[in-house]
Amino acid sequence: MIRREGMKSWLTIYNVNIDDAGIYRCQATDLRGHTEESTVVLEIYQKLTFEEVRSPQEFRKGEDAEVLCHVSSSPAPMVRWLSNGEDVTDIDDSRFAMLANNNLQIMNISKRDEGIYRCEGRVEVRGEIDFQDIFVIVNVPPAILIQQRSFNATADRQEDITIYCRATGSPKPDISWHRSGKMLEENEKYSLREDNTELTIKNIINIDAGSYTCRATNKAGITEKQSFLQVFVQPHIIQLQNETTVENGHVILTCEAEGEPIPEITWKRASDGKTFTDGDRSQDDRIESVGHHGKSTLRIRNVMLSDAGRYDCEAASRIGGHQKSMYLNVEYAPKFISNQTIYYSWENNPINISCDVISNPPSSIFWSREKILLPARNITNIKTYRDGKKILLEITPISDNDFGRYNCTAINSIGSRIQEYVLTLADVPSSPHGLRVIELSQTYAKIFFNKPDSHGGVPIHHYQMDFKEVSSDIWKVVHSHGTQTIVVLANLEANTTYEVKVAAVNGKGQGEYSKIEIFQTLPVREPSPPSIHGQPGAGKSFKLSITKQDDGGAPILNYVVKYRSKDKEDQWLEKKFLGNKDHIVLEHLQWNMGYEVQIIATNRLGHSEPTMYEFIMPPKPNIIADTLFSGLGIGAVVGLAVAALLLILVVTDVSCFFMRQCGLLMCITRRICGKKSGSSGKSKELEEGKAAYLKDGSKDPIVEMRTEDERVTNHDGSPVIEPNETTPLTEPEKLLLKEENGKEALSAETIEIKISNDIIQTKETDSKA
Repeated sequence: MIRREGMKSWLTIYNVNIDDAGIYRCQATDLRGHTEESTVVLEIYQKLTFEEVRSPQEFRKGEDAEVLCHVSSSPAPMVRWLSNGEDVTDIDDSRFAMLANNNLQIMNISKRDEGIYRCEGRVEVRGEIDFQDIFVIVNVPPAILIQQRSFNATADRQEDITIYCRATGSPKPDISWHRSGKMLEENEKYSLREDNTELTIKNIINIDAGSYTCRATNKAGITEKQSFLQVFVQPHIIQLQNETTVENGHVILTCEAEGEPIPEITWKRASDGKTFTDGDRSQDDRIESVGHHGKSTLRIRNVMLSDAGRYDCEAASRIGGHQKSMYLNVEYAPKFISNQTIYYSWENNPINISCDVISNPPSSIFWSREKILLPARNITNIKTYRDGKKILLEITPISDNDFGRYNCTAINSIGSRIQEYVLTLADVPSSPHGLRVIELSQTYAKIFFNKPDSHGGVPIHHYQMDFKEVSSDIWKVVHSHGTQTIVVLANLEANTTYEVKVAAVNGKGQGEYSKIEIFQTLPVREPSPPSIHGQPGAGKSFKLSITKQDDGGAPILNYVVKYRSKDKEDQWLEKKFLGNKDHIVLEHLQWNMGYEVQIIATNRLGHSEPTMYEFIMPPKPNIIADTLFSGLGIGAVVGLAVAALLLILVVTDVSCFFMRQCGLLMCITRRICGKKSGSSGKSKELEEGKAAYLKDGSKDPIVEMRTEDERVTNHDGSPVIEPNETTPLTEPEKLLLKEENGKEALSAETIEIKISNDIIQTKETDSKA
């Protein structure tokens, strides 16, 4: 815009750009046509300008990328590229270079080159700087991971199969499935899951065989791979059924299967795991397998009971297998499985006779005697009971006619069997034999004997042993524990001859006695040395425990105990204790002192050899800790310690108040009573303080000293009882004990404060209440 004012003119350029730079001429012409002119040079300095800088900029992996950055200024800017704060041209990588047009070139770009790059421009003459951040994206073409190239499936068996396709790439590739040039979509036949990475083909049939293509697509490219589905007819058994035959008969087992390819058939007997394929025979040549074209037969001749059971037929081909089972049922006539055919009983003693039978099919069982079916209406002492598959015959003999033969008959559709049982009158056992004493002492004897040769038909309950002194006519009876053949005779007299005999007892009664055996108990003698062990007792005592010993056949009358200290040449101290004691307590011993002990046991025949024992008393216990704090918990002990500390602080503060006019009490009195008071009051208080702590006006502190001898006597001269764990302590004794243990005891009654006259100073100006 041009503006004129009189003889002046202005040229104004708005919104200056670089094109406005140049030479401007101002020309003036007067009325006479005379012209004058002048020129003005206009220079335009352009600031840093980034033109159409795109971010992000995308490239394909492996190509030579050129990252664009158009920056301009006047004068021309200096451009550099930064990555992670570092000049990319300084990186030891020849793939990075800045082109003449200021763009950044990255040769053979890869995924690791992806990131933010800064394009920085500088105009150093003006100190101007600016930048633009450009996000470089590297797109990676899709790559399908290793997948299974071929799949096998079985047709017409309602089976599904899933094909997997995993792909990598950047950005994440899209996956689609194709068959015969058409993209597969989800429907009743196909199911797509996990972003199409899983293709499920449902209800496989023959026409589903063929190739399936997985295609992965993203910005960087397309790739695809094929999977081949091969559809087979898996083996399937179509004929197999249970069979029934009889023992010693013949049977043919048939198994037929279909499939593509044709399967091979194998038989397996479940009872022993024996297998049979085409042409196989058993060792006894009774069983043979014959097969062809998916059909196999197992022929069994002279069928045995062991042939019964499950048989597995397995049809197998290279694509799979199928197995089914059948059962061979072998029928047979009844068989008796009990080996006991002779039973024993006696009058009025009920007995059960069991008829154990196995058969297939199950058989009917009944009892008879002399062609009379049991039970009969006119026979009341014979009954029958069913116990599962067994029939029990219960007979209560009331006369000799009830003993004899009984028949059990079992019948089924295959045949019948009869088993005879005999009921015999039981007898008492024969006599035991071989009595002998295997262990003997003054008061007991252990007797062993052999079992009788005959138990009389019924089990022996126990043995009865009779014994007596030879000089006596009275027999004493002892029973064995069950059927043990060792009996112990106790509470015998020492040095005495005894007679002993034994008889066996069964349900029928007691049998004959064995031959009498004679033995003599051992004579009474002195006891053996006692066996002892010890442990510290309460206070200054030591407890010696006595274990059971051989008393020599006579009761222990007493124990004689001698003991003395080992550290001194003391005389032996002797004590006697009754023989019924199981422990001995030695009292009034010394702490931390070794002792030696001799113990002798005595019965009416004399003394035992001495038993030597040594021990050391423990150190003296901490009485204060044991008596005062033993019942307190940790919290109580800590509380007492805090209370003692507070008491020390209070006493210290009171001492400072009277002796040095300082401390917490001094500070409180100053605040309450004022800093100044009359001199007479100060002197009076000081004198009273001195009188309270000084004795007879002397300058020496009141300190009460006691010798060791004085400490063990009371004020009246009587001896002080030494405290132990059961003796309560008086207050003075507690103080003495604490002093002995090197500890201070602070209380209102026992604290002694040392006051020196040269410490007390009286100032009229500093007197206080």
